[in-house]
Amino acid sequence: MALYTSGLVRTVARTGVTFVPRRTLASTPIRSADFNADNSSSGWWSGLKNMVGGGQSKTKVTQRPSAPKKDEGSLGASSIFGSDFQPSKGQMPSKAQQGAGEAVDRDTSRVHRGLLPDPNAQLRWERKIAVREIRKRGRLPKQVQIKRTEREQLSKSHFFKTSVKKLGPLARQIAGKNIDEAILQMRFSKKKAAQDVLGHLEHAKNLAIVRSGMGLGAEKGSKPLTVILKSGERKKIEKPTDIYIQQAWVNRGPYGHEMDHRARGQINMMRPPTTGLSVLLKEEKTRIREWEDREAKAQRARRDQLWTQLPDRKIPTQNQYYSW
Repeated sequence: MALYTSGLVRTVARTGVTFVPRRTLASTPIRSADFNADNSSSGWWSGLKNMVGGGQSKTKVTQRPSAPKKDEGSLGASSIFGSDFQPSKGQMPSKAQQGAGEAVDRDTSRVHRGLLPDPNAQLRWERKIAVREIRKRGRLPKQVQIKRTEREQLSKSHFFKTSVKKLGPLARQIAGKNIDEAILQMRFSKKKAAQDVLGHLEHAKNLAIVRSGMGLGAEKGSKPLTVILKSGERKKIEKPTDIYIQQAWVNRGPYGHEMDHRARGQINMMRPPTTGLSVLLKEEKTRIREWEDREAKAQRARRDQLWTQLPDRKIPTQNQYYSW
């Protein structure tokens, strides 16, 4: 049996072998025993005697005070868990208690303050709208009319592992084309980034159909129309509801980190770039409206440059000298 200086006793299985603790005298703290006159002590020596001799220690054990009770929150009156929740003090009553006629103390000013934090801002906004309607005589601005009558869908892709220099030509290639034609070109393109662009175009088309309702059939009585684009190209439009890519641009993303293992144990840190693609989808009726606006503007310009002959009237005052 080996005795530690800390008061612990360990029994060694093999007889005749002394157990040597791992701690040395240099690392073991030295403690002194305080004996009373009646050879009784409440320190470590008395604890050791009680453990070896089987005696009981007279040390009084004090119990720690318990933690305060946790104050839980409450459920709302319209909560679906109201039937499984037992309300206590300070909690919202259930629907059954409200229907029984019990009084509910609720501060309505806090609810109103949460729904409308700044009432003066709403009044200013209402006055601004009223003044604008009076000044324009109820006529909506052109941009508001376009937003209400024409559909559009902006779709931004995640960052592809490519550079702006490589993705830019693909964005210029699909800009202004029909969405189905752009998907067909990206499907047979030899560019590596074309597969990422193909997946994004298919996703953007699905979003335009589901969220904005674009491309859901032609209008009744619509006939094929040939328009002249801004670039001078002639374009034949079969259905005004067909989807086309009005704009396509690239966005530079964050740089990554890769290791390039070289000879002699050297490692170079590479920073591969990432680039995203954004496309703005619209219907062909937008292209028709833009063509009509350009034609009307050109006609006004030609009308202003026309020469108008003066009326045939007599010249009342004729003089051989200039009046100035």
